[in-house]
Amino acid sequence: MARMNSHLRERLFRGSVVLKGLSAAMEIVGGAALAAVSPAYILSILGLLTQDELTEDPRDLVANYLLRAASQISLGGKRFAAIYLLSHGVIKIGLVWALLKHKLWAYPLSVAVFGAFIAYQLYLFTFTHGLGLIALSVFDLVVICLICLEYGALKQQRRTAE
Repeated sequence: MARMNSHLRERLFRGSVVLKGLSAAMEIVGGAALAAVSPAYILSILGLLTQDELTEDPRDLVANYLLRAASQISLGGKRFAAIYLLSHGVIKIGLVWALLKHKLWAYPLSVAVFGAFIAYQLYLFTFTHGLGLIALSVFDLVVICLICLEYGALKQQRRTAE
């Protein structure tokens, strides 16, 4: 039974860390794409993507929200978002790599970094009230719990191997 539990714990840990890695890769791609385009281009692309929906329903909440948000993007805001996405993604990719390689130093560092991400996401939530930030924070909290469990198991394995 303990072997099955350890196998399940490790599979959940690996799966959640791989998901964090995929999320990090998407952030890097998104940050690079954002850095490469102008706010006017973003607005024109969103206009093309939402025109059919707005023709059907001129009061469509999502389409209008996206267009309003895109029209308020400043060059400085775009740069900040691009740098934020790129740095966030690179940091997460590095931590994911180290966790999958079972580098012991990466476990407490990951808990601290992901905890800081949660704090920042909750801070942003106070302004945006975006439920996606809450969902992301809950996922990060689950990942932190799995990291802690895996760290404890790895330390125990290494102690018994000595």
